[in-house]
Amino acid sequence: MLAVAGTAITEQGVDVSLRDIARRTDVGLATLLRHFPTREALLDALLRTSFDELAAQAAQLETLSSPEDALVSWLRDCVAWTTEYRGVSVLMAAAIEDTESALHASCVTLRAAGARLLARAQAAGMARSDIDGADLFALVAMLAWLGDQPSLAPRADHLFEVVASATLTSAESSDAEEERRPRARS
Repeated sequence: MLAVAGTAITEQGVDVSLRDIARRTDVGLATLLRHFPTREALLDALLRTSFDELAAQAAQLETLSSPEDALVSWLRDCVAWTTEYRGVSVLMAAAIEDTESALHASCVTLRAAGARLLARAQAAGMARSDIDGADLFALVAMLAWLGDQPSLAPRADHLFEVVASATLTSAESSDAEEERRPRARS
């Protein structure tokens, strides 16, 4: 059922009819609802594995990559995954604030994984210090939303690069910024 639900959501988005998912799995709607009493319960079962994989990937990147590369790589993969399941970014944004949501715990885990990568990059002086894990989570949702919009999807990769470069800092960009600032006259 979960594999079929995943395919249906990839094709039609998170608002796909539960009746359609049941039909595709050759079970009745009542059978589907016995296993997954709500849409959120179905989505939690479907998405939890991916959330866990993205959190595990963050932990692996912390040890194998530079702070900057780890953050950008994880952010890119998280956005790509979120875009794959059309409309899930809206649910994630709502679930992170709703402690009663079946998706809440998974979203909190995912946000914490990204926050650790961000904090590591910030400690190394490679990421802006004025953003936090909640901001990063919102950026993922924003970038995934762009990918969900047919008229904006062609610009999604470019806009990802814009957001990533605005999130990151480097000694070179700090030096360039310093050179652009007007100098005080003595």
